Amino acid sequence: MDSRVRGGAVALTAVVGLAGTASGCTGAQGAAAEDRAGGDPAEVVRRAADVVVRSGTAGNVRTGMEMAAGGTRVTIRGEGTYDFRGRTGQLVLLLPTGPAGKQEHRPMVEVFAPGSLYMKNRGAGVPADKWVRIETAELADGNLVTGGATDPGAAVELLRGARDVSYVGEDGGGLRHFRGTVELGGAARRAPAQLRGALGAAARGFSSKTVPFDAYLDDLGRVRKVRHQFSFVNGGKDVAVASTTSLEAFGKPVRVVLPPAKDIYAGKIRQ
Repeated sequence: MDSRVRGGAVALTAVVGLAGTASGCTGAQGAAAEDRAGGDPAEVVRRAADVVVRSGTAGNVRTGMEMAAGGTRVTIRGEGTYDFRGRTGQLVLLLPTGPAGKQEHRPMVEVFAPGSLYMKNRGAGVPADKWVRIETAELADGNLVTGGATDPGAAVELLRGARDVSYVGEDGGGLRHFRGTVELGGAARRAPAQLRGALGAAARGFSSKTVPFDAYLDDLGRVRKVRHQFSFVNGGKDVAVASTTSLEAFGKPVRVVLPPAKDIYAGKIRQ
């Protein structure tokens, strides 16, 4: 089922315009065998969020956001790291190329923190050396699509609201493929406090309360890839968004530094 965000996503519109090992996983491989033998797929997917959090970090995060509106289609890709316990991370996003196929804009840097999203090289009149700070709980979509990349922590935590899940089978790399829908309200209620505000905003902001997903888990029950399919109305147009998050190098030390207050832009942002 499609989801529609009332009022659209301001920062996403600007982006388009710019055109280790998991602790506590004893018996996980046995659980994987049980899943293949007919365990409850929805419960398998829901508990995968806890397994990722126990893993601590992902030293290699890749994101992809494909957006289609009318006859226009753009793709934004990102790479970075994430700390699932501290709910902090950093991504460098490559914005869509220009009409001639050239990269016309500098990569945008995003830093995630509990309740906040920091963006550098945001454009829209923001000086190149300044950051923009956004309160995620104030966004109609809780930053699931606004920034051009779904917060990796939120992408995983959404799975706590999984329902109507089926086990598809193994993909070519031996990962277990599950397909179902996320109930946004359920995900928000079960999420940790640091992400509850953002997911609660998404649950209120989307007129349809479910989001289709595909999740790929390894034999330790960790989420290695998850793809959510969102849609909303922006400027009277239907916008379809497919957001993919891939996680590797679990347990690798990561360091995320929040921008200092003096570097936060306080001026007006052009829309």
